[in-house]
Amino acid sequence: MLINCAAYRSGVKVEDFSPYDEATLGRHLADPDTFVWIALRDASAEELQPFQRLFHLHELAVEDATHGHQRPKVEEYGELVFAVMHLVDWVDADLSIGEVAVFCGPNFVISARSGSRVHFLGVRERCEREPHLLMQGPSFVLYALMDAVVDRYFPIVDLLESELEEIEQSIFTPGAQLDNIKRLYELKRRLMRLRRAVAPMLEMLSKLHGGRVPLLCSGTTEYFRDVADHLARIHAAIESVRDTLATAIQANLSMVAIDDSAVTKRLAAWAGIFAVATAFAGIWGMNFEQMPELKWAWGYPAALGLIVSVCGLLWWRFRRAGWL
Repeated sequence: MLINCAAYRSGVKVEDFSPYDEATLGRHLADPDTFVWIALRDASAEELQPFQRLFHLHELAVEDATHGHQRPKVEEYGELVFAVMHLVDWVDADLSIGEVAVFCGPNFVISARSGSRVHFLGVRERCEREPHLLMQGPSFVLYALMDAVVDRYFPIVDLLESELEEIEQSIFTPGAQLDNIKRLYELKRRLMRLRRAVAPMLEMLSKLHGGRVPLLCSGTTEYFRDVADHLARIHAAIESVRDTLATAIQANLSMVAIDDSAVTKRLAAWAGIFAVATAFAGIWGMNFEQMPELKWAWGYPAALGLIVSVCGLLWWRFRRAGWL
């Protein structure tokens, strides 16, 4: 679905128009000082087909944008730069992952967003407020889109860090271990999904600011370097949360083992106490005719008293040792 389409000359918007108006589109593309910025959402193959023909988009890039589920990447097709980024959003206490594919040529930019409610209207407004930067052309729009995607990772990392801190505070709460381990593994799953979006972007950005860069982006390498710095900070924060998460999981499992050990000790202590009572009862329950104290009038009370006394002594010793 088409979101908007506008032509820009020397960093200033000339007009909004329909990209399906080939006469107006051709007039703008023929002007060397003008570029066209088209934004699409959940575009199908049929919707991208006219743009493939008008802008000579490579069929492999169009296929990647249509099918989705791509790893973040930057590819060159002649003068065309094709980039794929993951859009991460916090929806119902979970991460929602979408994609944005960007076709960037000498006189056009086409962004195709899919599977996400994140929009880029603020990016367009920001670029239009800075015509002295927007006049650098499509490469600056590509930078602005990447910068917006990366900046939206920061609050996600903050939310994950806050959730981890909350879980850490309850790790040593008795009886909370099972709930904590579920929350920790859910947090680990979300963290890994975010990491799969961030880590490949570090590699793709290295192609835009270091060494050989696409000719289209040669004038904006310092901007892409700035995005890479932000992404490196996010990646470092993710790795820090990941290490802390591993420690929290181990601590929680240790607490479970300690609780299990305490239960085992209590069971062993009571088993020992009842074993002594059973031993005495077993000895005096034997049916031999010649047994000491068999005819003694106080034998039964004495036996019970001895059993209770020995069991009480054992209970006191286990209690003092912390087993009961």
